[in-house]
Amino acid sequence: MQTYKQLIGVLRSFRADESGQDLIEYALVVALIAFAATVGMGSVAGGINAAFSKISSKLNSAIT
Repeated sequence: MQTYKQLIGVLRSFRADESGQDLIEYALVVALIAFAATVGMGSVAGGINAAFSKISSKLNSAIT
């Protein structure tokens, strides 16, 4: 019976302990930022590609 009460006490302390919750929240924020950066890089890369293509076509027309 004593072991059962100790087990219940340990389980209650785990339920009341929220120290791991902060770590999970920070991990979710980092994952969200990484996802947003990955999605944003697609449009940035497209803009850079368009700019270099424009420069390339202007250089080609100036040379010929």
